[in-house]
Amino acid sequence: MEPNFSKSPEGLLPAIVQDAQTKNVLMLGYMNTEALETTKATKKVTFFSRSKQRLWTKGEESGHFLDLVDWAIDCDQDTILIQALPNGPTCHKGTDSCWGSSNTMEYGFLSELETVIRSRKENPSSDSYVASLFEKGINKIAQKVGEEAIETVIEAKDNNDTLFLNESADLLFHYLILLQAKGFTFNDIIEVLKNRKG
Repeated sequence: MEPNFSKSPEGLLPAIVQDAQTKNVLMLGYMNTEALETTKATKKVTFFSRSKQRLWTKGEESGHFLDLVDWAIDCDQDTILIQALPNGPTCHKGTDSCWGSSNTMEYGFLSELETVIRSRKENPSSDSYVASLFEKGINKIAQKVGEEAIETVIEAKDNNDTLFLNESADLLFHYLILLQAKGFTFNDIIEVLKNRKG
């Protein structure tokens, strides 16, 4: 499906830029036919600047280009979605996005859980199980991961799906604690896995 630039009196359609890896929205610009064709030809995201009244390649002054990965048009053919990889901050104010948000990989509930674990580590309380594990040290945390791994394997060999899922959750939970005890996050593991592909 192709964009229908005639839907706008000025021949301009909104172009939403999304980081191809993190899936975070970075900015919104406007494209006409020439801007889209230039983007596809150069692989550098190019807009039509309404203030300058000319084509404008993001990063032409700062060097913070947006490298095109893919693009798509919405169901009404009047909004363009650009998937790109940013070379530095996207916003002219120096932030990752034009909304001031950080362009980091997020994993929904897992990221929230990592935040809670970090909070228990940095602000321990006597009634926190996680804080008590950090207090006991790396050997105890590693031991718990080993125990949960064995229990997960045992349940995998049986036919009780509920027990298997519960042990799997325990294993992942304790593994996230171990990662933070070693000074790492889930993102660090994802990067290792990404570098292995191919």
